[in-house]
Amino acid sequence: MHKRLRNLARKIGLLAAAGAALAMPPAVSAQMFITDPGFATGPIQGSDPLVGLPIPGATPEEFRARLLWNLRAGLNVAALQCQFSPFLRAVDNYNGILAHHSEELADAYETLGDYFKRTHGAKEGQKRFDDYTTMTYNNFSTLQAQYGFCQVAADIARHVLAAPKGQLYAAAQERMRELRASLTPAYDRVADYNPYLIAMPTMPPFNEDCWKRDQLREKCRAALAAQ
Repeated sequence: MHKRLRNLARKIGLLAAAGAALAMPPAVSAQMFITDPGFATGPIQGSDPLVGLPIPGATPEEFRARLLWNLRAGLNVAALQCQFSPFLRAVDNYNGILAHHSEELADAYETLGDYFKRTHGAKEGQKRFDDYTTMTYNNFSTLQAQYGFCQVAADIARHVLAAPKGQLYAAAQERMRELRASLTPAYDRVADYNPYLIAMPTMPPFNEDCWKRDQLREKCRAALAAQ
């Protein structure tokens, strides 16, 4: 008898789990805040100082590579720092981006490496490029702003992963400003207590001339309604 009950309970549990799985809504962006911090957005050029460490004397193509390389570095740091929430899918989406946009990323790596070799020579240029990459990673590392950074980076990663091949640079132009802005600590905004926002019922007068046999007199009822 007990064995049959256990088997029945097990079947019910499996059916419930299956039903829950079927009823689950499609994946949505993970939200780390009750009120959205509203980080700065807007298009940005590869030559903008906000993108990352400077590369003096760079060509337009090298500035383009700089923007792509900084975006990739930021999403790489997010893949390492944002694993506390499986809903962000930081690692899976980053790996998907590397595969999906491999050609543009490889071109950016080669172009940026050539910039340092052109400006500092082959041997010194490679060392400078390695240092540049390390400092770029460090500039995305954050603790106080981790929640905001992870939320924005996860959203950008989904955007970038959905972008067609060959369109990585356009996505980087659109979202890089927001990624940098998310490194500023942000907190949920809680409204200050205001007693006037709470509707309080109006109490009737308690003086004796307003009452007759437990009934409120007409003049006092009118005065109460006027309040």
